[in-house]
Amino acid sequence: MNNEILEKEPLIRPGIVFPFIVITSLFFLWGLANNMTDTLLAAFKRIMSMSDFQTSWIQLAFYGAYFLLALPAAIVIKKYSYKTGVLLGLGMFIIGALSFYPASITMVYGHFLTALFVLAGGLSILETVANPYIIAMGPKSTGTRRLNLAQSFNPIGSISGVLLSKIFILSKLNLIGEQERAGMDAEQLKTIQSEELTAVMGPYVGVAFFLMMLWILIIFIKMPMGRDKSHHLDLKGSVGRLIRKPHYVGAVVAQFFYVGAQIGVWSFTIRYVMQELQVNEDEASSYYLLALLLFAGSRFVFTALMKYFSPRLLLLFSAFAATICTLFVIYGQGMVAVGALIMISGFMSLMFPTIYGLGLQELGEDTKIGGSGLIMAILGGAVMTSVQGQVSDLTGSIYIAYYVPLFCFVMIIIYALMEEKWIKKARYEERLTETSI
Repeated sequence: MNNEILEKEPLIRPGIVFPFIVITSLFFLWGLANNMTDTLLAAFKRIMSMSDFQTSWIQLAFYGAYFLLALPAAIVIKKYSYKTGVLLGLGMFIIGALSFYPASITMVYGHFLTALFVLAGGLSILETVANPYIIAMGPKSTGTRRLNLAQSFNPIGSISGVLLSKIFILSKLNLIGEQERAGMDAEQLKTIQSEELTAVMGPYVGVAFFLMMLWILIIFIKMPMGRDKSHHLDLKGSVGRLIRKPHYVGAVVAQFFYVGAQIGVWSFTIRYVMQELQVNEDEASSYYLLALLLFAGSRFVFTALMKYFSPRLLLLFSAFAATICTLFVIYGQGMVAVGALIMISGFMSLMFPTIYGLGLQELGEDTKIGGSGLIMAILGGAVMTSVQGQVSDLTGSIYIAYYVPLFCFVMIIIYALMEEKWIKKARYEERLTETSI
């Protein structure tokens, strides 16, 4: 697609600006929930004196729900409509968030994990629905650019989630340490934990009430382009066709490694800054917030650049630049290394929506099932981060651990180099099929 055509094609179809805004708000909301959840690891470690392994069940519940619910979500929107999927996902989001209230009363860790699983299941459905829906709200040629615009509001939600957690959860935790808690009598400890768990519950229940209003609003909005021409579901046939499309399979693999890189880079940012600059957690968290701000701003910049450069070329540039920055993180020192770590977030901002948009090209009636595969690839956030943690533990070096996201970025470079060849092949085969028919 040449630049002249890219400039002439409208970004959003006329008459659907308001539905576009409503669906785009969902990107903000799951960014908010994602980063609120990240703070739960530190919160539960202190509240219940848990080990790192025990708190890791939070991430397992979260990413496990993403993996398990994406395909059922695709089946729902294939048989019914995008709007049905949005309402289902928001409904589960609301139920999961409200479930934090009874969990705070029972004070059972498993109940919080169950609430989180239901909430994350709702997010999985929303992502499975909203990403291809945004692409459908305009010409194919501007689909990836349109998705980047909508995804630009996701990191704004992430920043909001960090701030909400810092103000309403982390600041409310009792600073009494594990040893002191172990010496308390059961009743005294239970009182302290009850107050802390109430603080954990508060923001989730507050968000749930806001989501209820949005859920009601969506019921009455006329949502465009909600149904396939055929409701016939041939899951086996769809999967068979999808795995024969190298550009799609490559996108799923690239997405797996991208999410692994993103979560790995962010999960270890505070610890890396503390070690490199000799500062405490509070000071180091400011650098993490700066990385998120750069991530958010860069999404808008890259969206604008897509008017003049192809998404694939921008992806290639971003992956290459992120690789160079990661090498500085591994081998650099002081503020230069920390600056490179922050810069990685700027280059990562393009990757998720661009890989997603490129992967969904030429899928036709298999688009919704294909979209679920790209959401299931989010499991890479749990897998690769675990690998990065193991590398850090085994080597005793946070620097060597960054070879894991370095490897992930190299895999994305390979995908970006091959994508043009793969998509040309897919289009050629599609023309052959149409000719034979």
